[in-house]
Amino acid sequence: MSQHLIETQSASFGYDDRVIVDRVDLTVDAGEVVALLGPNGSGKSTLVKGLFGLAPQLGGTVLLDGVERSKFDEHTRIGYVPQRHSLASSVRATVTEVVATGRLPHRPWWKPAGRADHDHVARAIEAVGLTDRSHAEVSTLSGGQQRRVLIARALAGSPDLLVMDEPTAGVDHANQVVLAEVLSRLARAGTAMLVVTHELDVIGEVVTRVVCLDQGHIDFDGAASAYAAHLADAAHPHVHIGHRHDDDHVTGEH
Repeated sequence: MSQHLIETQSASFGYDDRVIVDRVDLTVDAGEVVALLGPNGSGKSTLVKGLFGLAPQLGGTVLLDGVERSKFDEHTRIGYVPQRHSLASSVRATVTEVVATGRLPHRPWWKPAGRADHDHVARAIEAVGLTDRSHAEVSTLSGGQQRRVLIARALAGSPDLLVMDEPTAGVDHANQVVLAEVLSRLARAGTAMLVVTHELDVIGEVVTRVVCLDQGHIDFDGAASAYAAHLADAAHPHVHIGHRHDDDHVTGEH
C-alpha cells in the first residue's frame, strides 16, 4: 500500500466542544509497531477513539488507508482492542466461540461459518498462544489470558492494523511478558500495530516508533532508540518506563 494505514492532518478531538487533542499530525504505516505514550489525561485514549469515530472530531482530517474516516467502510481492515478489555465472569462461551465473533463482519448474518472462517479463528488463537485452551470457557481464564482472547478476536478479522489501548495494564508481570511475546510474534508476521501503553519496557523490543502525547499535543515522534535520549533532554518526569499509572479516564479523560 502506498498510502498510510492511518494519517491525521491537524486533527482535533474532544467532548462537548472541549478540545482534548489539538491539531495532531500522526501516521502509521504497514509493518510499523507504534507505541503511543503520555501522562494521564494527555489525550491518548481520546486520540485512539477519535480515529474510529468513538470520540467527536472537532477539526482537521482523519484518513484510514487514504480514505476519509467518515467514508471508510472497510472496517475489518483495522482491529481494535479497547481499554479495560477483560470479559465479564458471567460470559458463558468458549475461547473459540468468542474469537469466532471476529469473523462475523466478513459474511452475511444468515450465512454459517465456513472452512476459511474456522481456519482464521484457529490461526488467531494459535497466534496468542491459547490453542490448548481453545475449548475452555473464558470465565475460567486469568485476566491476561482473557486479553489474549480479545486480541485473537481482533486478529480473526485479518486486519492490516491492530490498535490496542493499554494491552498490558493491570495484569501481573508474567502475563505482561506473555503478551509482549504475542505482540513480538505478530510484528514478525508483519502485523502493523498502534499500542497505547504506559509500560514501554515490556514491549520495548517490539516497538519501532514512539509517539509521545503531552497536553493534547505530540511532543516526540521518532525511533524507539531515540526516546530515552528525548526523556533525558526534555526531563519529562511524567513518563516512567515500566511504572503503572491509572487509566486516562480516571483523571477525567474519556
